[in-house]
Amino acid sequence: MGAKCWMLVYSNGNAAEILQSRPKLDRQKSAEFVQQLFPAARFETIDDGNLAYNCCPRGKDIYIGCFPKLSIVAAKEFGIDYPSKLPASFLNINYGKTVYLHAMHSVVDWFAYAIWENGKLIRSLSLAPDNGVIEDIGVRREFERPYWSGDHPVFEPGEEDQSYPFAFHPLDLGDAALLDMFGYQIEGYDESSYIDPEEIPLIGFKRKRSGQWYKFW
Repeated sequence: MGAKCWMLVYSNGNAAEILQSRPKLDRQKSAEFVQQLFPAARFETIDDGNLAYNCCPRGKDIYIGCFPKLSIVAAKEFGIDYPSKLPASFLNINYGKTVYLHAMHSVVDWFAYAIWENGKLIRSLSLAPDNGVIEDIGVRREFERPYWSGDHPVFEPGEEDQSYPFAFHPLDLGDAALLDMFGYQIEGYDESSYIDPEEIPLIGFKRKRSGQWYKFW
């Protein structure tokens, strides 16, 4: 499957600490919230998932989990090159004072993330080897600094590829972002993670066909 993710996290507190507390999933609120976020859609439930394996749904699927002080929503709409262009409808401060976007795709080595505080964008970054830095807004976060300074090189000494545009691998930075913001890594639990993402449940929904459909013979 590779490292893939496209999701939003809404939080009223430290997201990593909230997830570390193993919060209880609120199924009713999750069903209500998915309809709030996508008011024009109709939904049917599908099998439950979890944060480890269902943070990159395709097509009409959406995975969502509402917990006390925190909500997670994974949908294709969040896999965008320019996080700053996320539609304002997803940034209602009533959903959470802090909104995080995290997206990555191992096929193209692309990573993007953004953070909004009280509706204001404070950081957005998007980059991939084929495109370079696509978007870079705001002050670099502390977890980014060792990567930009060359402390996590892509190549071993003597094997450098001068054509590679970054001093680090974007997916490594994406994993560092997950650990910093949410306390886990995309490949799963290890000694540096605070939580096992497989233990964070998400409810699956599928968007139904809109409108009426007729078949003529």
